[in-house]
Amino acid sequence: MNKKEFVIFGMGKFGRSIAETLVENNCDVLVIDKNEEVIQEISDIVTHAVQADVTDVDALNSLGIRNFDAAIIAISQDMQSSIMATILCKELGVPYVLAKAQNQIHKKVLEKVGADRVVFPEREMGIRIANSLLSDNFLDFIELSPEFSIVEIGVLKDWVGKSLKELNMRSTYGLNVMAVKKGDNINITPGAEQILDETDVLVVVGANKDLQKINVSMHGLTSNDK
Repeated sequence: MNKKEFVIFGMGKFGRSIAETLVENNCDVLVIDKNEEVIQEISDIVTHAVQADVTDVDALNSLGIRNFDAAIIAISQDMQSSIMATILCKELGVPYVLAKAQNQIHKKVLEKVGADRVVFPEREMGIRIANSLLSDNFLDFIELSPEFSIVEIGVLKDWVGKSLKELNMRSTYGLNVMAVKKGDNINITPGAEQILDETDVLVVVGANKDLQKINVSMHGLTSNDK
């Protein structure tokens, strides 16, 4: 299988973090930044590192940007450069462009000019951390959209020894169980008769408003307490 190829514009904390993670996962990564010192620092880590103006269409064309699987526009402070880089990547034929936005206006413009996904990394990480702190049983939290999330939750005391059929998560909480993790093993197709142990972890997906029902139970307000 061919390695996936990514181009990243801007080597701030966000861009560097993505670059390092992609390299660790055996991807080819080209990074572009206007700062020569930054390029020298990252050159030994990524596949290619180039000092260039991200708004220079000739420079991007010569680098073969159109051949990459995806582009990450990790520039946000320089809104004009961010927007121009997004436009050029789409015009040059990059199939998927993810861009970092500074604010809602920036986000709307990026979407208008063709960005496939726009993110607010700091805010999204803040939301993820905040939700993971809502309860000790929330082990991980991935926001799919403002309305829906995937959550890893520890098994509540009331659930131990019961089957998924008995708990009926969909009816009781409006959540769907995607998988059950038992130590290092994960069952991605748990049956209705799956019995839960105290150390199990459930991977569930549902509406954020329904996840609050879990929070209520986690804080001791179960049906037995009413």
